[in-house]
Amino acid sequence: MQSNQRLIVGLGNPGKEYEKTRHNVGFEVVELFAKLNHIPLTKRSGRAIVGDGLVSDVRVFVMEPQTYMNLSGEAAAAFLRQKPIAPTEIIVITDDINLPVGKIRIRAGGSDGGHNGLKSLTAHLHTKDYPRMRIGVGGPPDTAFQVDFVLGKFNPTDRKLVDETIERAVAALETWVREGIAPAMNKFNG
Repeated sequence: MQSNQRLIVGLGNPGKEYEKTRHNVGFEVVELFAKLNHIPLTKRSGRAIVGDGLVSDVRVFVMEPQTYMNLSGEAAAAFLRQKPIAPTEIIVITDDINLPVGKIRIRAGGSDGGHNGLKSLTAHLHTKDYPRMRIGVGGPPDTAFQVDFVLGKFNPTDRKLVDETIERAVAALETWVREGIAPAMNKFNG
């Protein structure tokens, strides 16, 4: 049985210099979701920017942690102390270098896959059983340059594909809010 509240956490890094980088696709998804669902993403709550609105009679909070990627769990945990929401009613959106550009993978829980933002969330939520949506950003040609790669911007061809993927990700979030994780996985994985 689902509750009537959800939390969508988009992962990224704060600051103009990180806008439109591979590491910030989680922020981009949250921003488009908030815009299309008329949720102002303007409130400060601890170390996060938060929005609050209704989607199909479900109260939805959207969050962009302002702690930098590796400390995202701190911001989420602080928010959840004020608004207790079950881990199964939280979804985290993040980049994934192990997926091709434009691919979406939604899971009900699981490992962090080496992603530091997910590691932080798992540590602070004290569980790995929370939904997550990974957005493929492709991988660096040499793993020695992984940090530079994820903090870099997409080339124009990949940017167009990522913009389309962000729209699909928003549709997947709307399905998750209305119908739950299984229908979102069935419709949008692949």
